[in-house]
Amino acid sequence: MDDTVPAVGTDAPAFTAPVADDDGITPRPLDAYLDETPTVLAFFPAAFSGTCTTEFCTFRDSLGPLATEEATVLGISTDLPWALAEFRAAESLPFPLVADNDGSVCRAYGVRTKYEQLGIDGVARRSVFVVDANGTVTYRWLADDPGTEPDYGAVSAAVEAAGED
Repeated sequence: MDDTVPAVGTDAPAFTAPVADDDGITPRPLDAYLDETPTVLAFFPAAFSGTCTTEFCTFRDSLGPLATEEATVLGISTDLPWALAEFRAAESLPFPLVADNDGSVCRAYGVRTKYEQLGIDGVARRSVFVVDANGTVTYRWLADDPGTEPDYGAVSAAVEAAGED
């Protein structure tokens, strides 16, 4: 990891990056998503890869209602915005995907990593942060292995708890 991972109870690092969503590709700040509901920041190594596709289809299928009613889900990777737009369309993902192609968001969250076994440097470590409406990190999870998926029940519970504050 490049920097310190934000601890629970600290402010989520602010960022502005290209976002692929229903409006196309547009730069947006994190603040645009912080409103009255929690925001789930789901960092992932690469669009169209096996575990990432499974993870985001699970977010779509299991946390879909959260993305529209109880929380906002933002997928974040170092892929280019056009690749993320294609990934979003191919998998019918209802939530925005953030293109961190310069790695600045991953560095700010301390999740920029190198996957030695694949020889890939500078990608997002699979991780999830829940940020409440005030911009405070209320939950964090970091994968020790790129093939590990988050505990979706724990993410859902964290969203529910953050929404109660």
